[in-house]
Amino acid sequence: MQTRTLGTDGLRVSAIGLGCMSMTGGYSDRPDRREMISLIRAAVDRGVTFFDTAEIYGPYANEELVGEALAPYRDRVVIATKFGWDIDPVERKPRGRVTSRPEVIRHIVDGSLQRLGVDTIDLYYQHRVDPQVPIEDVAGAVRDLIGAGKVKHFGMSEAAAATIRRAHAVQPVTAVQSEYSLWWRRPEQEVLAACEELGIGFVPYSPLGKGFLTGTVTASTTFDPHNDIRSTIPRFTPEALEHNRAVVDLLAAIAGRRGATPGQVALAWLLARKPWIVPIPGTRKPHRLEENLGAAELELTAAELAEIERATATIEIRGGRYAEEAEKMTNL
Repeated sequence: MQTRTLGTDGLRVSAIGLGCMSMTGGYSDRPDRREMISLIRAAVDRGVTFFDTAEIYGPYANEELVGEALAPYRDRVVIATKFGWDIDPVERKPRGRVTSRPEVIRHIVDGSLQRLGVDTIDLYYQHRVDPQVPIEDVAGAVRDLIGAGKVKHFGMSEAAAATIRRAHAVQPVTAVQSEYSLWWRRPEQEVLAACEELGIGFVPYSPLGKGFLTGTVTASTTFDPHNDIRSTIPRFTPEALEHNRAVVDLLAAIAGRRGATPGQVALAWLLARKPWIVPIPGTRKPHRLEENLGAAELELTAAELAEIERATATIEIRGGRYAEEAEKMTNL
């Protein structure tokens, strides 16, 4: 597996990472724990060194899973986790609001360290910007954790360019994680330029459009309202899926010529955007893991990249990527 560098402090990671959120729910009932541990370890064997989790996933269960799975490989991998949601530690349930007060950050980091079974968190993201707390205070709190040896690198998620700049002035930001794919390109408006200027890596989550860009989701696909987050997303209504199918058809046409899959073309497109972009597709299936990692070997030609740009310029994506209330918590 090729490697890439995030930030200016030499954080080297595999060119494609593994998002672990769905391994404890989110898109279905909770998968079998032993199978997920085996999948994470199979990723290590295939050269993946970058693993993404968060305390809110579960809550807590995902960090525990990732910590157990990666315990034998701790010196070979980079683990990223996140803070920023208010969680009832007894009930293990989110209270539905963000919180990044410095005293909270200093307290909850110990829980993540314990669940992951590590002495230091490699990359610690603010999961969502807290509009009630100056970002300078958040960056200062993480800077203190770095000084105390509990964290190595500071990251931000779904933050606006101006907020990233303010945080970076207090504590250098190593990576920004935001949704980015061929059907969600808002980071191109300002955030990617800020990252390039400041030397910050960029980590696209949902690089396969929550499964849509693989071509396996159609207008007839149903989503469990109790277990699948996509049941709440406007972009996954049958009408939106039918309209947005044009993006998948484009990927499939290129994939057919290259002996690849639509998902591999979508990931290869991201890798071609910038050398400091590291997508983190998630999966619960071994064959999908193999497919995703195969994208690192697919180098799109200049003609293919131009074809994608021309075609997508004529496609208007329909449907919000989140329900309205959730979208309000991004780009702050």
